[in-house]
Amino acid sequence: MTSRIPLPSGLGDRPFTTRTAAERGIGEGRLRGPDLARPFHGIRSLAAATSLPDQARALQLRLPEAGFFCGVTAALIIGIPLPSRLRRPPELHVGTRSPLRACKAAGTTGHKLQLRDGDLRDWRGLRVTTAARTWCDLAAILDVEDLVAAGDYLIHREHPLASRAELENAVARHPSRRRRALLVEALGLLDENAESPPESIIRVTVVRAGITGLRANFAITDARGHEFARGDLCFPAHRVIFEYQGDYHRSEPERWRKDRTRAARLAAAGWHIVEIAADELIDRRMLLRIIRDTLALYPARFAL
Repeated sequence: MTSRIPLPSGLGDRPFTTRTAAERGIGEGRLRGPDLARPFHGIRSLAAATSLPDQARALQLRLPEAGFFCGVTAALIIGIPLPSRLRRPPELHVGTRSPLRACKAAGTTGHKLQLRDGDLRDWRGLRVTTAARTWCDLAAILDVEDLVAAGDYLIHREHPLASRAELENAVARHPSRRRRALLVEALGLLDENAESPPESIIRVTVVRAGITGLRANFAITDARGHEFARGDLCFPAHRVIFEYQGDYHRSEPERWRKDRTRAARLAAAGWHIVEIAADELIDRRMLLRIIRDTLALYPARFAL
């Protein structure tokens, strides 16, 4: 067996175009080697592009200078939380500034967008729409609960990727009037203190259903007045807390044990905890039924 011709310096650690390879003296036979992945036409890499950012880096090599990533692809690159159905999109969403023609390439969906100055940015070497513009574009495919979850993440008090003012400005400038009503409603429901997308979804579902008395991240004290916990979504008058529970107990036993201790202390202080799972987030009618039935079972008896 003959050894493969080594790639020149700079071509082995990142995707490259076949044109660049030819300019560096690599022949077509080497480019057909089984050790090279072909993520897109005219692109090669030593390793298969498995993550979406890796795929985007490979594709960007063949995008026109005016091309950029937008929509779901931009959201995933930036890290904006999306529903599970959108986390592994079959194609990358690529934009061009209108009136230029939309990009056409296998494995992509092209878009022509009306852009304003400042709507694009570089994100770790990738050209994307800004966080605020991306959030506005997501209104075409997200319901208001998921849109708020995405917005809460962007304006989070500890690691904001956009300010509330930036989102408001982006909504005011967004070219789609049909989406503006949804965006305006979502703006009014944002909370920079939200700790997770499930918390945001539950909160918005409750508020939009007209259920009153909800307090997010409510401080809970013991009999001596010492704060010992915060409830994600509390109804203090009912002494009820709704909390989303993922599958972390499978891989984080220490955290699970701490949560069990916390739950015991809350029960001792007179609080009832209702754990919400992923299925309830998918079926919002079921979620509301659980909330209403629980509040009826524990009527409001305590003053705030």
